[in-house]
Amino acid sequence: LTVYFKYSSLIRKGKAHIDVLNNLDREYDMVGWQESAIATLGYRLTGTAGNIIYDGRVTIEGPGPFEVGTTVLEGPFVNLMEPEGMTVCFKTNKECIAGIRVDGHDYRDGKACKNHVITIQGLTPDTGYEYTLTGVSQKQSYTFRTAPGAGSRTAFAFAYASDSRSGQGGGERDVYGSNAYIMKKILALTTQQGARFLQFTGDMINGYLTDTDATHLQYANWKRAVEPFWHHLPVYLGMGNHEAVEYRFREEGGQRTIKIDRFPFETTSAEALYAENFTLPQNGPESEDGAAYDPDPRQTDFPTYKENVYYYIYDNVAMIVLNSDYLYASTAAFIQVSSGNLHGYIMDRQLAWLENTLEMLEQDEHIDHVFVTQHTPAFPNGGHAKDDMWYFGNNDWRPSIAGRPLPRGIIERRNEYLDLLINRSSKVVAMLTGDEHNYNRMKITSGMPIHPENYIGERLEVGRDIYQINNGAAGAPYYAQEVLPWSDHTKSFTTQNALVIIYVEGSRVSMEVLNPDTLERIDTAILRE
Repeated sequence: LTVYFKYSSLIRKGKAHIDVLNNLDREYDMVGWQESAIATLGYRLTGTAGNIIYDGRVTIEGPGPFEVGTTVLEGPFVNLMEPEGMTVCFKTNKECIAGIRVDGHDYRDGKACKNHVITIQGLTPDTGYEYTLTGVSQKQSYTFRTAPGAGSRTAFAFAYASDSRSGQGGGERDVYGSNAYIMKKILALTTQQGARFLQFTGDMINGYLTDTDATHLQYANWKRAVEPFWHHLPVYLGMGNHEAVEYRFREEGGQRTIKIDRFPFETTSAEALYAENFTLPQNGPESEDGAAYDPDPRQTDFPTYKENVYYYIYDNVAMIVLNSDYLYASTAAFIQVSSGNLHGYIMDRQLAWLENTLEMLEQDEHIDHVFVTQHTPAFPNGGHAKDDMWYFGNNDWRPSIAGRPLPRGIIERRNEYLDLLINRSSKVVAMLTGDEHNYNRMKITSGMPIHPENYIGERLEVGRDIYQINNGAAGAPYYAQEVLPWSDHTKSFTTQNALVIIYVEGSRVSMEVLNPDTLERIDTAILRE
């Protein structure tokens, strides 16, 4: 983490002057740059009102005057953790051939680049390692631990949270697009509790932008907040509605502004920019191309699912990450004019992939527990009864493709989704959701009212109990509880900031919920004996 000095400089015509020789020497030379002739400076860019725009860094070389060295601008991040390897990603200010040294072996880029993705293989399961960046100006060394072997059933913990877009209160609670204050605390607590990874599902940033550069900047700020901890443990991510990158247009002959997922989908959609910023598994479906409503099977008509719908396995747990904001059109009231997808609706080919994945995991003898995570709750409790998978119980809400509404409405699709988790799988323990800026836990049971009054569609029969654990309390402005048909089944509701820690001990699964700001315990529960 950057330790800030008392010095500031005005930006004039795009340039700022930092007097290193006369300010960061002698007793302020905490890194020994006068002897080594190298240092990395952290800096913070603020607006005239004191609002924080960006936290950056630059490596300088020489005794002064200085030259800018090959600086690691982002990362390194450990990703795709496996029993025998993982992937390290980082970004440099200059094209270079960089590498990672692990256990006496060197792994390097194939060619000079700025965005480095280096795969490490041949490691031992459940083993701690040190790794060192090479090919950059300043040596950096960190540690990680490989995943246990499949089905080893070693006791471990993982963490869950979502919704870290800018909060109120100023300062680091709003670092252009993200609540860096709470995210730093969440990752510190994740590390302190010994969790092996963090699952974070959506609304990382304010988003809803039309400018792709602004979107990249907000993602950069989020990554900077969690980076010191992501050096050591993996962070898995899912998309939410605030990751939206929009194209806005005025309805012909009208006054309404209509918003849809930005196109071309291959390069500027929310899904494309997300994949550009993060390295996540690519074992999900391709897209909605080929669905019954595909307007032209001869061409690509939909964004990619790569790196926003996927699954991963850690020991005897499988995590399935869904995207309930795919092809999202935020002006849902005009969706038959613009076409696009609803907030909270899981489209056909994603649902079919989920069905196949659950069936595969059901047959895997090494997997005891499955968690499914998507941004939107199946049962909203505070702040989103108007949408998510409920829309005040109005099944008329549905996506529209090429100007045609899809056959199934939101309640029907929610029931199909829940049927897969509850009745077609014995291993799903819980849904991990967000969107609503609070923490709450509910057990979905056969006695819980889940349908609107006078609902005429096919009703879902709940064949066994599962949990919905909502934790959208990672820094976004809070939502209080609403009164809904299932409110009596909603437990331990709070608007405090929260981190869910899930403990897996063979066949037993339990959880503890802590406030990352005060460290107090919010909730505990046994999810599976």
